[in-house]
Amino acid sequence: MRATFRNLFHTLNVAAFVRTRHGHAISVLRWGLILVPMALAVGSLCAAFLWSLDVATRTRFAHPWLLFLLPAGGFAIGLLYQWTGRSVEGGNNLIVEQIHEPGGGVPLRMAPLIFIGTVATHLFGGSAGREGTAVQLGGSLASAVARLVGLDPSGVRVLLMAGIAAGFGAVFGTPLAGAVFALEVLAIGRVEYSALVPCLIAGVVGDWTCHMWGIHHGAYHIDYVAGVGGALTAEPLLLGKAAIAGVVFGLAGLVFAEANHSLGGLFKRLIPYGPVRPVVGGLMVIALVYLLGTRDYLGLGVWSADPNAPTIAGFFGPPVDHWSWLLKILFTVVTLSAGFKGGEVTPLFFIGAALGNALGGLLGAPVDLFAGLGFVAVFAGAANTPLACTIMGVELFGATHIVPIAIACFLAYLCSGHSGIYLSQRIAVPKTGGGLLPPDTTLRDARAIRPQHSLTDLFPFSPSITSEGDPMPHTHQVNASEIGMIRIYLKPSDKAAKGSVKTLWASKPLYRALVAQAKAEGVMNAVAHHTHYGFSNHGPVREHGAEISDPHLTMCVELIDHRDKLEAFCAAHGDLLASKVIVYKHLEHWSIGPRGVDHEDATPEELSAEPDAAV
Repeated sequence: MRATFRNLFHTLNVAAFVRTRHGHAISVLRWGLILVPMALAVGSLCAAFLWSLDVATRTRFAHPWLLFLLPAGGFAIGLLYQWTGRSVEGGNNLIVEQIHEPGGGVPLRMAPLIFIGTVATHLFGGSAGREGTAVQLGGSLASAVARLVGLDPSGVRVLLMAGIAAGFGAVFGTPLAGAVFALEVLAIGRVEYSALVPCLIAGVVGDWTCHMWGIHHGAYHIDYVAGVGGALTAEPLLLGKAAIAGVVFGLAGLVFAEANHSLGGLFKRLIPYGPVRPVVGGLMVIALVYLLGTRDYLGLGVWSADPNAPTIAGFFGPPVDHWSWLLKILFTVVTLSAGFKGGEVTPLFFIGAALGNALGGLLGAPVDLFAGLGFVAVFAGAANTPLACTIMGVELFGATHIVPIAIACFLAYLCSGHSGIYLSQRIAVPKTGGGLLPPDTTLRDARAIRPQHSLTDLFPFSPSITSEGDPMPHTHQVNASEIGMIRIYLKPSDKAAKGSVKTLWASKPLYRALVAQAKAEGVMNAVAHHTHYGFSNHGPVREHGAEISDPHLTMCVELIDHRDKLEAFCAAHGDLLASKVIVYKHLEHWSIGPRGVDHEDATPEELSAEPDAAV
């Protein structure tokens, strides 16, 4: 009898094993049928884009007068987006947002719009890159495929990341870096391993497809070899110089990103009508050309018809160039912030290689090595992707110098702060502990909550003080009204099994279902707060990393509205909330308005519509 039960147990184990492996095989086959055609299409589009870009660049060199059409071309690009592309103006940030929170998807028209806009920018002489176009081509095609096959939100996230990997790997010829970039770019300090294999497959297939179309990428060589045994036994002095350079590279990435965002914001404030911004930007680029007496910083900067012009390849050898990196920042920031299309990465390669060339001469270090370090490290600082950039350095320059490459990329990442070229990037693990940031804060929000300094911080005497020394009366007042808040405590792993819509993979998390239902029922505010440190139900104190939420700790969903509205919400969804701890708090809603105007009787909708209202 015992032997019979043992045989039956082994039979059941074998059957379960076979069923599991059969399920895995079906899943791999299904994903392969989705990923490979998508990556083939992205690689083919990237090949067509790179070919078109080369034709546009050669045409611009052959006909210098095309530069004077840059304002007109910018107006046409702006008008095209104004009429048909308002929903895709977010570009790379829109794709990152859709990966974090799958919703409406990425419109397919993003692909032709960014293709045409980038080629036109380079044809007329704008200083821009190509990575943004490749990522948007990949993201828009991936989103279209996801809609076509009916993937659930988790599947959409994976496919969008794979689309980024395919586009990045194809346009730069670095499939492994493209895969890691897609996993790393979403959040600072966190790599999305859930899409590891799909991104690798997409990056390799996209790159392979681009090569099959006869597209070749520029080759960069570092002739210097450190020490007798290569980079792993590199001289400590050389590594120290690489560390110093890494700090400078990170600051350069910070300057580029902040200058781009600041000037872009200024353009939007001063010129509300979008199509006019590229016109002004084009005129500024033309003025810079004649003010500085050079066209060397237009376009990509990968190659030039003039053999004496600064190019990326030229920075890998003498002579030392001291200022090309700064001039390229100037031209690129003006171009991109004005609304011209393209990307930031290839200009960052130019800036980094030029800065590395200058630092190599200043520090008495190998110029070609430091040009290579700057090539990848400035990008690492500006994009907050040190792992992808280290791998890119290995793919482009070989593994001989992996140690100084890693040192430069990692330090550049640390020194660029909570800034970057992708404002939708989230901060999973802050680089420093100097400030308190909410979980998964975006770079856009981090920039908004930085301390803002006014002129009264610089001068001890405020201009609001009259000559008699009495403060001037305030022109605004605080208006208070009653409001309520409930906090619903639950676990992140709780599922909305009752009354929820099942996805392809699993039921919807309860906290998401509650927020979505609150939105549908018109609740004023609904926010889910994850927990990083603490204890629940008299249990032990738990800490799952400094800023990473622990799935075993209690979290809460916070709803804000009038008490009767909150009571009605809880009663309507008692099946979901019956076992949950719910805490009600009385609050005051403050709105700032002109003195003498009483907003106490305003509705929550009216209060939330006021530009200065805050809860």
